[in-house]
Amino acid sequence: MDIASIVGLIAALALMIFGMVNGKGFGVIFDSFIHIPSALITFGGAFGAVLAMNPLKDFITGLKSFLLILKTPKQNEIDTIKSIIDLSNLARREGLLALEESANNLDDDFMKKGVMLIVDGTDPELVRSILEAELINIDARHQENIGFWKNVGAMGPAWGMIGTLIGLINMLKDLSDPDSIGPNMATALITTLYGSVLANWISTPVANKLTKQNNMEIKLKEVMIEGILSIQAGENPRVIEEKLKSFLSPSDRKSFGEEGGGE
Repeated sequence: MDIASIVGLIAALALMIFGMVNGKGFGVIFDSFIHIPSALITFGGAFGAVLAMNPLKDFITGLKSFLLILKTPKQNEIDTIKSIIDLSNLARREGLLALEESANNLDDDFMKKGVMLIVDGTDPELVRSILEAELINIDARHQENIGFWKNVGAMGPAWGMIGTLIGLINMLKDLSDPDSIGPNMATALITTLYGSVLANWISTPVANKLTKQNNMEIKLKEVMIEGILSIQAGENPRVIEEKLKSFLSPSDRKSFGEEGGGE
């Protein structure tokens, strides 16, 4: 579970609620900030517009992608490099065919696929081509989810503005009726609030977190590609380690050195 995402979302909501109730009590939330027509216009309009942009299957997949920001990645660069070094040491001692059994124990399907390709004696350029093609498609799938939340973030304020215009039009139309001014003004202002909340509390953080996760996964798989091809080329495990450490930040390189690399 990714604690940062959970704490960040809860903290932002808590601070927003604090601003609403400060000195007024929680009752003000229901009296002033809960407005069903405004919610229907903003949230319903925003997600309806995004639904119109996507096939139903992609829309549902986009909604489910919210859960991805709550998950901690199973692997990191340091663990992946250590795994590659272990495989390179095994290949150096017993040959590439000895990697087949180890490949079956790998959790990452991408890395397992790469190892099996070199075990089968696939040409190095073809191995790179196959893995990079899969990498491009992984990135494309991730970008669809990222784009989904960016679209929600764009539609939220837009539909909030539509709600504001609806409220203002109704208010100006019924200026002769003092009792209608308050509800229409509430619709005008709260829809703008709801649109900003949807964009800045949910959509933008989710899109940015998914982008970060995608970048991390792409980088991790680039490490795998370079490591797998280096093993196939018969490079020394120490050379492979130094090559792959170039993907790490200075602090991670220091951590890697303290924990120990290959043989």
